[in-house]
Amino acid sequence: MSSIDEIKSRIDIVDLVSESVQLRRTGKNYTGFCPFHSNTRTPAFVVFPETGTWRCFGQCNEGGDIFRFVMKKENWDFPEALQYLAEKAGVQLKPPTPAEQVAAEEHDRLRSLLEEAVTFYRHHLTNTPAGQAPLNYLRQRGLKDETIEAFGMGYAPAAWEIALSHFKTRGYIDKELIDAGLVSARTGEESHGRAGSLYDRFRNRIMIPIRDERGRMAGFGARILDPEDVPKFLNSPQTPVFDKGRLLYGLDRARKDIRGRDQAVIVEGYLDVIALHQAGFANAVSPMGTALTEHQLLLLKRFSRRIVLALDPDAAGAKATLRGLQIARQTLDRQVELAFDARGLLSQEARLQADIRVSTLPDGLDPDDVVKRDPGEWTRLIEEAKPIVIHVMETLATGRNLDDPKVKSEIANQVLPLVEDVPDPFERETYRQRLARLLRLDERVLLDERQPQGRGRSRSAQTRRATKRPPTSTPKVAVDSTEASLETHCLGVLMRHPDMVYRLDRVMQEFGLPRLSVNDFQHSENQTIFRLIQESLDQNAAEPLHFVLNGLSLPMMDKADDLLARTEKLDPVEERVFEDVLRAVLNLRIIFVRESLDYLRFAMEETDPQGVARTDDNRQSVLKYSTMLRNLNEALGRYTGRL
Repeated sequence: MSSIDEIKSRIDIVDLVSESVQLRRTGKNYTGFCPFHSNTRTPAFVVFPETGTWRCFGQCNEGGDIFRFVMKKENWDFPEALQYLAEKAGVQLKPPTPAEQVAAEEHDRLRSLLEEAVTFYRHHLTNTPAGQAPLNYLRQRGLKDETIEAFGMGYAPAAWEIALSHFKTRGYIDKELIDAGLVSARTGEESHGRAGSLYDRFRNRIMIPIRDERGRMAGFGARILDPEDVPKFLNSPQTPVFDKGRLLYGLDRARKDIRGRDQAVIVEGYLDVIALHQAGFANAVSPMGTALTEHQLLLLKRFSRRIVLALDPDAAGAKATLRGLQIARQTLDRQVELAFDARGLLSQEARLQADIRVSTLPDGLDPDDVVKRDPGEWTRLIEEAKPIVIHVMETLATGRNLDDPKVKSEIANQVLPLVEDVPDPFERETYRQRLARLLRLDERVLLDERQPQGRGRSRSAQTRRATKRPPTSTPKVAVDSTEASLETHCLGVLMRHPDMVYRLDRVMQEFGLPRLSVNDFQHSENQTIFRLIQESLDQNAAEPLHFVLNGLSLPMMDKADDLLARTEKLDPVEERVFEDVLRAVLNLRIIFVRESLDYLRFAMEETDPQGVARTDDNRQSVLKYSTMLRNLNEALGRYTGRL
């Protein structure tokens, strides 16, 4: 038995959840009010003792096992939840390898050095004559002294070796200073006869500490004071503890407000984040000028599925959109090509099952300008944020002659592929109708002119489906197919054949179903492995299986070994393996949908204390899940019929 399985066997999920949620028995399950969102009407939170899982059928629409419950409740990652529950269960985890122990100690040492650097730069901002000018600049930007202190802002003196000398006297060696990103090595041209010597990376700049989502120091962002200096913003370099693509500035301070508002707002710069937090909008974060990565969205999704991109007009405007939805902009430490990639965002939105919207700022104004002018204006801008497809179609149409047939065709040809990328059939139909109204066209014209390369269901696909005879009976889930065994089988196959994820997604879209995602798995260790499988497909540095195994902690390696052992003897015909894993995924979803419908029927029979029926709150959800169940059964019938 692995340590994860042993923990699950020792901790009763009802006891664990009951520590913070008042549960009442309903048949063989337990219900209560969800601890992760505000609700006093409907007990939408259900605990299933037999499977050791829980699910919120309300606003969260999430679920999982004891690990996922603790992760969501405490905002922890899986290793943190594993350590906590292992101690609670009295299970001894395997000790880290010597290499892991050395790396952890080195990282702790670097974070300690960076914390001392915060104090060093803070002193030079507030307690030296040279710091008066940058302090006045920050005050002129509208920042209060308590805000400057809360965010740990500082000043790097205009000297080449003052930080280097300070930290050397504190006992830090050259390698540690380089690894922390505080100093750089001179090249031949820079050395002036001192080749190989070190110098301060940050000079005459406002220093902004960057922390990870847990509040641990990772690096710095530095803004110029002298307009002649370049670049305008300079980040810490890539270090063992600083990776721009895996960090969001301000998330350590924003995560509570993001959860409270159930919304995260992404802005471009550090000072935008700080000004918004000062004004009471503490759900703002920044990707620090880099293109938004899926890892950053996954970080945000831990706290809310509702995400708004607050873009300036250059990024979201008509000119940028018409040249392929791409922008080039001066970023933190070099000139790079950033992209407002509507198709990429739609793909991420579908995979993450998130709600990503776009808001455009007024011309010439940054978020801090808007919130200083009128906080209510900022609130309206975020409330009026539009879905990605609607933002693109309206941006393309702004200022255009919509009576010109060629303009209509140009806009339709750019928007329709995006519409076809949307996995939800109801959303696709709504966007088509909206585009038809915008262009003053009959919607049937748009249906006829859809792009053949669209990833939604094409006319030929619909024709093929129409000619197939429906199954004579509705396939049923096998009695002995439990969620745990189905999840185990799916992951074992996908670890060996990760490219099947693409084929599964195509079949799902053909039947109007969402793509495969981590939410198809209820057990946290399975979610972790599936997320690594997805990441393995987006890299070329290692074989996918090696990438997955290298990304696992020691306790998780036991789980991975078990998955691979269970799927060692697969059918030699790959097509049969694919159909087998597809049926397993469909059965998993059928179990979930039936559980959802059972809960909704129970909720519709309940009444609140005033005796008002809750059916109106749940009728739309019943319709949604009924449609999904019909599509699942149709897909399962299609592939069962091939046997």
